[in-house]
Amino acid sequence: MAASSRGILLSVAYDGRPFAGFARQRDQRTVAGELLGALRAIDPTIREIRGASRTDAGVHARDQRVAFDATAPLPPRGWVLATARHLPDEIVIRRAAVVRVGFSPRFESVRKRYRYLILRDLVRDPFLTRRAWRVEGLTEAALERARAEAAAAEGTHDFAAFRTSADERTSTVRTLHGVALSIDPADPRLVRIDVEGNAFLHNMVRILVGTLMDVARGHLAPGAIARALASRDRRDAGITAPPDGLYLERTYLRDDGEAPWPAGPPAGPPAEPPAGPPAGPPAGDAMDRGQGPSDALDDAGTHALEEA
Repeated sequence: MAASSRGILLSVAYDGRPFAGFARQRDQRTVAGELLGALRAIDPTIREIRGASRTDAGVHARDQRVAFDATAPLPPRGWVLATARHLPDEIVIRRAAVVRVGFSPRFESVRKRYRYLILRDLVRDPFLTRRAWRVEGLTEAALERARAEAAAAEGTHDFAAFRTSADERTSTVRTLHGVALSIDPADPRLVRIDVEGNAFLHNMVRILVGTLMDVARGHLAPGAIARALASRDRRDAGITAPPDGLYLERTYLRDDGEAPWPAGPPAGPPAEPPAGPPAGPPAGDAMDRGQGPSDALDDAGTHALEEA
């Protein structure tokens, strides 16, 4: 008799510096490729893994959600501990829980929070290399300009100007629940930009951050975000910030699974509990709604565009 399957949901953290992104790609080292290999070392029957976000090359994550179907009779604790020996140092499974077979984190995602780290320093810090974007000239007045500019991005808008030219999706309306700038209390050199929304276009967060920094430093006149939203023209927005400082900080799902280990929220409590029923990704958006396995290659051996 064939062994029965059950679904497992993981919260995965990783340092994105050595990888060509999350999703599997031919002849590239990726997070999904390393993770699938580690899981198959425990259960060779695992066919695929399904991720919540296709983070780009060099982007980090503290709460990437990944689901798979397995026949090995391991409890959530077993998946966390048994795979550790097969994973590189840059990838850690932080939590596991039981979900239904075929569970797709992308279908279940209701919102995500990204954090971008800016380093205010005249010289580089080797401990933050490719973990934060070093930007000079960020005075307190400059940060206030950025905070004022960020307010224009909140709410539901057409973010067509805040995506790469290769992103050809017809649906570009997204809802941002918050865009907030704060100083890291543990290191006042670090500026944290938290962006929370229902879904994201390719490089959307990085273009938003680049626009905020351009306004802060006087490279763009205040009101740049409002102008770009109105025109839908990429040329009205700012530069694309590098991937180094971007983190997938938290992924909110409708179902976090049962019998989790360790117990508790996947990545700690949210900064602010979502008010009212959270809006999910835009209907009919194949990339954000996760049509098909997240790690499956297309006929050309490439992937759909990454988000954020």
